[in-house]
Amino acid sequence: MNDTLTSDVTGRRVEVNGEHATVRFSGIVPPVAGLWLGVEWDNPERGKHDGSHEGTVYFKCRHPTGGSFIRPNKVNFGVDFLTAIKNRYVLEDEPEEEEKEQTVIIGNKPVETIGFDSVVKQQSENKLRFPSGLPSPTGTFSMLKVLVLNRTGVTWAEVLRCASGWPVLEKLYLESNNIIISERPADVLQTVKLLDLSSNQLIDENQLFLIAYLPRLEQLILSDIGISSLHFPDAGIGCKTAMFPSLQYLVLNDNQISQWSFINELDKLQSLHALSCARNPLTEEGSKDAQTTRQFIIAKIGQLRTLNKCVIQPEERRGAELDYRKAFGNEWKKAGGHQDPDKDRPNEEFLAAHPRYQSLCLKSMTVQKVKGFLSRLLKVSVSELLLSYESPKMPGREIELENDQQSLQFYSIENGDCLLVRW
Repeated sequence: MNDTLTSDVTGRRVEVNGEHATVRFSGIVPPVAGLWLGVEWDNPERGKHDGSHEGTVYFKCRHPTGGSFIRPNKVNFGVDFLTAIKNRYVLEDEPEEEEKEQTVIIGNKPVETIGFDSVVKQQSENKLRFPSGLPSPTGTFSMLKVLVLNRTGVTWAEVLRCASGWPVLEKLYLESNNIIISERPADVLQTVKLLDLSSNQLIDENQLFLIAYLPRLEQLILSDIGISSLHFPDAGIGCKTAMFPSLQYLVLNDNQISQWSFINELDKLQSLHALSCARNPLTEEGSKDAQTTRQFIIAKIGQLRTLNKCVIQPEERRGAELDYRKAFGNEWKKAGGHQDPDKDRPNEEFLAAHPRYQSLCLKSMTVQKVKGFLSRLLKVSVSELLLSYESPKMPGREIELENDQQSLQFYSIENGDCLLVRW
């Protein structure tokens, strides 16, 4: 293209020597004469600056090295629609090449594919431009339930501006967009059950709190966002947070989680049943025995049923909680812990590091010890006490604790169960 542009090119997609970019500026950049285009590269490593030159901001980039100034005659503004279709789907009349056969693994089954490489080569992402100043697209896609906007360059503000057009949306994929969650969704995204924010490295825990009250959010995918810390300010030790009330499945693979305090916080999520947290410093092989790490995570998150896509059987949970108690038993005693409930006073530091330890000790108590404690508390003879419990998992059923020598754990008593005492 010539150095003289005849129309507004801001926002246009361009290609330069095989690299793609978006035009963010067109004009003069003193002191050098002539017309320049300011572009933001899809690959920020291709650029040199953030859109500034000698103290003047000409345009803004999401990445500090995502911008460059280029002469218009160096830029390819694309081809016509028909040519683009042919190039994308290889419709030209070309001699057919012999396709290579290869085997890929889907799940645990080998699948033979032919021409797989050629398909992959044709895949690309669309960089979307959302014009500002347009009226809200309320109800535009009234039946849309799944929307994939991975690697499109969409911003959080644009998502919220368009979201009124997706009134029944259930699954939203926003991977690799350098998203910053800048505001809380107000009357939009209220039907979303799955939200994928993977590979958005600018997201931190404070931004996550802005989406913490989406009422139907059941699955949240946060792989590779670089998160390392988490704290729910509304919930103390042993309490549940009001945030993410419906969240059942959380994916935290490929992050920077290195502290057990992060895992402790996850126990505050009231509905969490499944967790994936592979390839974090805390769970890396070599940082600690992998099986021990798994046991500790299970012991620390009481309601967890699946960890890293492996179902937690009742026997595994009992073993994990027992081993956890043994591993930190001496530390508990030094901190003031005692088997006698009247003398049990562990300090705050221990309780902060091991929020579930006290409840695990209670589960390990025998029925006889519980009766002894209740006898002193209620001033009633042990022989007169009858114990049973009810579980939300088995509504309408009352289970009698008939063997005084068995532990509460033997009867599968869990947090949230109701202990009934009669005399």
